[in-house]
Amino acid sequence: MFRNARPCDADRCFEIETSAYEGDEAATREKIAKRIEIYPEGFLVLETDGEVVGFINSGCAHEVEMSDEEFKELVGHDPEASNVVIMSVVVAPAHQGKGLSKALMVEFVERMKRMGKTTIHLMCKEHHVPLYELFGYRYIRPSASDHGGMAWHEMSMDL
Repeated sequence: MFRNARPCDADRCFEIETSAYEGDEAATREKIAKRIEIYPEGFLVLETDGEVVGFINSGCAHEVEMSDEEFKELVGHDPEASNVVIMSVVVAPAHQGKGLSKALMVEFVERMKRMGKTTIHLMCKEHHVPLYELFGYRYIRPSASDHGGMAWHEMSMDL
């Protein structure tokens, strides 16, 4: 079941985020709670048997600057903007390998289309570039971001 996140999901989403991402790459619980509070329409969770097992969260901007760290706290977010910026796509490790990230992405893209958005942007590690290309994203460039001390690559999808 897909639904928008609720404030009571913050702890579980933080648990999933920290179990699936490396070191400083994971968002803090406070950032996750703020993203749910400010833009629940862009925070999609996937439940299996009543348990949140994965999510995608995002914000919207008129001008996209992928290396903008403040945007991860939704500074500059405008829900009316046509460009969506994904901050996390994550599935709990115990549920990975079951096609759930694809299901999440398909649902998320459809929701963004229905909301009238025109593009979706994300950053990923190099080994995920082919996966996102399969989802319909195109490679843009290596990112100037060094979030979590890692190298990132920018991708975009036109809706």
